[in-house]
Amino acid sequence: TTKSNPTFLAERMASVRHRRQERRTIVPKSKIINWEPTEEFVRSRHVVNNVMQTMHIMGDLGPSGSLHSLGFTFLEHVVCTLLIVKPDFNKGKEPYRIVTEGERREVWRLTVENVSGSMKPEDKVREQNMYKDLYIRHKEYLNSLVGQDFEMPPLGILRYMMNGEIVSAQGFEYDNLYIHFFMELPNNWSSRPFQSMSGVTQTCRTKTLGKENVAFFSYPFNFEAFYMTEKESDLPQWPVLYFKVLSLDSWQRYRTEGYGYLLFPAMPGKHTMTCHTWRPLQMGTVSALRRFFIGGSPELEDHSYVRIPGTFKGERLSRFGFCTETTGSVTFNLNCIQQARAFVDTAMLKKRRQRVFDQLGGFSQQGAVCTILEAFQRARKKMQEARKSLPQDLISSASQLQIESSA
Repeated sequence: TTKSNPTFLAERMASVRHRRQERRTIVPKSKIINWEPTEEFVRSRHVVNNVMQTMHIMGDLGPSGSLHSLGFTFLEHVVCTLLIVKPDFNKGKEPYRIVTEGERREVWRLTVENVSGSMKPEDKVREQNMYKDLYIRHKEYLNSLVGQDFEMPPLGILRYMMNGEIVSAQGFEYDNLYIHFFMELPNNWSSRPFQSMSGVTQTCRTKTLGKENVAFFSYPFNFEAFYMTEKESDLPQWPVLYFKVLSLDSWQRYRTEGYGYLLFPAMPGKHTMTCHTWRPLQMGTVSALRRFFIGGSPELEDHSYVRIPGTFKGERLSRFGFCTETTGSVTFNLNCIQQARAFVDTAMLKKRRQRVFDQLGGFSQQGAVCTILEAFQRARKKMQEARKSLPQDLISSASQLQIESSA
C-alpha cells in the first residue's frame, strides 16, 4: 500500500551489494588450491605432530677392510628399522637377501633375531605405574587449561546455539546455484556483537540424480542468540532464517531462482528440514525473454514478505494479485542446543517444569494440547468402533432412555 513503510530488515539489506554489481574480473592474491604441492610446501603448511622417532640400522656392504668404499651411498643399505621392526624377526625362517649394486653384484644374507631378555614382573609393574603417572599429569594439565567452572548464562535467560549446514538444493531451472541467507531476531532476542547474521555459499554446479538436478553445498554455519522476557506468560517467537537461491552463468547473468524461510526448531537435537521455495512471476513473454537472454527477474524488496512482513499489524494478510511460481527446495541439517540455569535447578524442577518450559522452551503448551487432542480422537474412534459392534436393539433402547431422561 502507499502508507506501508519498509521494515528495519529491508533497510539494512538494501545496503548489501548483489553479485551483479561485481562483474569485474578479480584476480586472487593467493591460490586457494595448490594442485601440485612440493615437499617444502607440505612441510610448511601441514602440522605434523609426531611424538615417535624411528631409528635405522645401516650396513656398509663394501669390501671388508677397504677404505676406498667409504662415502659411496650405493654400498649403504638399511639393514633394520626400529620402532616397528621391519623386516620382522626370522624366527627359524630363511634369511633375508640383500643384493648390492655396482660392478660386483654381491648377495648378502641377513638374519634378524630378538636376543633381548624378557622383562621382569617388577619392571613391568614399574613401567605401568610410570605410564599411569604420566597420564594423570597430562589429564591435570588439560583440566588446568579448561578450568572447573562450566559456562552458564545469567538467570532467566535462554541460550540458543545452533550448528547448521546447507546440504543441497534441487529442482531449480538453471545451473551454477548459490544461496544468500540471513537471520532475523524477533523481540526479546539478542546476539553477540561479533555474531555473523548473514552469509553466501559458494557457487555449485548441479548433478543429475534420478530425475532431479541436485547441487550439493555442504556449507556450514553457526548461530548463537539469547532470549529474555519479563512476562512468564509470553511464549517466545523463534528466530527465522530467510534465504534466496540465485543462479550465475558464464556471462555473469544472475537470476533469482527462489525465496524461502526456515523457522528455527523449538526442540533441541538434530533436525533435517527441507524448505520449498517460490519466486515472483511477471506475466507475459517479455519477462520470460528478458530472463533467458539478459538475466534478471522480479525480486522482493523486503525479504520478510516470504513469511509475514514485520510492518504488518492487521488480522489477515492478503496477497491477492501477487503471482508466484513454485521452484525447487533446499535441505538443511540443524543441531540445536538450549541452555538455561532453570534446567539445572533439580530441587524445584518438578514444581517449575511447566513454567520453565512454557517460558523458555516455548513448545510444552503446544505439545500438551496436541497430546490431549490426539488422545481424545483415539478415545472417540474406539467408542465409535465399540458402538458398531453392539446389537441394534440395545442401541435403540439406550437412545430411548436418553430421550426420556432429557425430557
